[in-house]
Amino acid sequence: MSTERTEHPASRRARHHPLAPPAWLLQGLKPTTAPVPWAAAGRAAVALAVPLAVGFALDEPEYGALASMGALSGVIGDTADAYRMRVLNIAVPQFFGAVGVALGTLVYGHGWLAVGVLTLIALVSGMISSIGTVASVSGLLLLLNAVVGAGLPMPQPWWTAPLLLSAGGLFVLALSLLAWPLRGRQPERAAVAATYRALAAAYEAAGGPAAVYDERRRQVTQALNQAYDLILGRRARVHGRSPSLVRMLSQLNVVIPLVEAAPAAHLRGRPLPPAVPAAVRELAAAVEDGRTTAPELDLPPPHTPAERAVDAALRHAARIVPLAAPDPYNVDDRLGRPAALRVRTRRAVRGMVLSEASWRYGLRLALCIGLAQALVSVVELERSYWIALTVTFVLKPDFGSVFSRAVLRAVGTALGLVVAAAVLAEVPRGWWDVPVIMVLGALIPVFSAKGYAFQTAAITPVILLLSDLLNHQGFDLIRPRLIDSLIGCAITLVAGYLLWPESWHTRIGDRLADTVDDTARYLERAFAPVPDEAAHAAARTARLQARRRIYRDLSGVRSEFQRALTEPPPTGTRAAAWWPLVVAVERIVDATTAARVRVNHGAAPPAADEVESLARQLHELAGRVRSSTVPVRVEGEPEGDAASVLAPVRQEVAAARCMTRPEET
Repeated sequence: MSTERTEHPASRRARHHPLAPPAWLLQGLKPTTAPVPWAAAGRAAVALAVPLAVGFALDEPEYGALASMGALSGVIGDTADAYRMRVLNIAVPQFFGAVGVALGTLVYGHGWLAVGVLTLIALVSGMISSIGTVASVSGLLLLLNAVVGAGLPMPQPWWTAPLLLSAGGLFVLALSLLAWPLRGRQPERAAVAATYRALAAAYEAAGGPAAVYDERRRQVTQALNQAYDLILGRRARVHGRSPSLVRMLSQLNVVIPLVEAAPAAHLRGRPLPPAVPAAVRELAAAVEDGRTTAPELDLPPPHTPAERAVDAALRHAARIVPLAAPDPYNVDDRLGRPAALRVRTRRAVRGMVLSEASWRYGLRLALCIGLAQALVSVVELERSYWIALTVTFVLKPDFGSVFSRAVLRAVGTALGLVVAAAVLAEVPRGWWDVPVIMVLGALIPVFSAKGYAFQTAAITPVILLLSDLLNHQGFDLIRPRLIDSLIGCAITLVAGYLLWPESWHTRIGDRLADTVDDTARYLERAFAPVPDEAAHAAARTARLQARRRIYRDLSGVRSEFQRALTEPPPTGTRAAAWWPLVVAVERIVDATTAARVRVNHGAAPPAADEVESLARQLHELAGRVRSSTVPVRVEGEPEGDAASVLAPVRQEVAAARCMTRPEET
């Protein structure tokens, strides 16, 4: 059994000087390493500056400011690589934003009626956000623009503001689609090639240190998720059999046997020959360049079942990848065709209405917005709509920890105000606003990739300068902006965080337990007897889908884990304690896949009672995880035949069981 202790970096960072800032705050303030999105930065600069320049040219700066605000919403949503996904990510939220500002404009100046309407919009916005990523941004813009419309005087008639905001957002969309005729399929092809490159890196790490291989394998999972999402997104909108889609689908399909062979290669305990990862990289280049000539493979002869699995998968991929026109009716479609849009929409709405979590989040958001607007109605506050704006931005649990977002927003707002104060004090208002907005706008995509505090610091001066063109308060905006933001953060922390226990209790244990149960079923399915060849093919497809689902679930667990690390103690501390068990479950899935691959290539299959015993232990492990507040290490050793193909699985299961025990009462 592997005795290597896996410790997450956050656990090591937690041991710091007592006078240093808390670890959870440092976790949120640490900028992520990400490449500079030059194209997105250029689009943001043009999209924000051009509408403002047109407004000044027509002597209607208010109109230009509103169009630039709409462009700002589009810039925030301009995150997709595939062009078809850009249409969804930008156009759909713009529609909801237009509805929001229209409703807000209609209740502007109506006191308690505005409070009631915005509270109801907040409920709907929160519930919509539970559907998915695009719906979450749509719900955000629905509420955000409703708050702006109800808090600022808008041009008349009532449809002017929605029209201008939508025009700004659609301008961003048009800029983001300029290269579509030339690079229409490039994002999807690049995603498939990136999967091959991530796999080549995993093969290089196979047989080496477990921590390095685990990280490379997680990168393969992330690349596969990205490629699957892009291909599925395109497949949902392609009717019939598109040749380019069929080719990318076949290239993505043949990478699966290579992914399955990687754990078996790693468990050999020694590195693979350099020719193996080099061959995978050659396939990646062939995918990205669209080559139609078969690569020449110079592979060493295989000897073990694991080596035979890698060799067979590589040679099969080398035959399929260069095919210019695979038979569209002879492609093993492991992805499946998504249901029609109206069917998926109906399912999503039904799931939202019947979901307890959806209602609870909607009620949390409605409570906070209601309190913010009621406070505005009772207490006279300058620019008081900023309170509700702050609540809207912070109370997004699907974007990260609510607690840390409140703290980071206060920090980011303070930094953004320093920039805004310098601009308002030193730069003359008028045409000089155009180059200033151009520079600040270009920083938004760059800073957004670094973290929430940096994104807030970049967005704050842009919103402040554009708002000043609507109400002309100048430097006097700075102090009320900071006070309102702090009030909004305080409302969110009390009414949207502390009053709701599920928001400050991590769900890692429950989600991980569900994944362990799925792993047990995957083990049973992997070695279930099949009567004939047709049943064998169906069983293999079901097994592949089950494994992909488990890895996706583990990706969700890791996302929950990263979110929980930014929570203050004890939530963040308890989350860090779960990390070794997350890694252990991933290794169990890898070991099971490796065992199945070895059996496929000549190893003796395991006995049915051994499979049943391991599945039972995994179900017991899931029960232990559910009953434990934090994992507790206990002693234990694996039992069984060391020569069995399932011996590595048994060792990993024993290691995982040593990390948990039922909660003592």
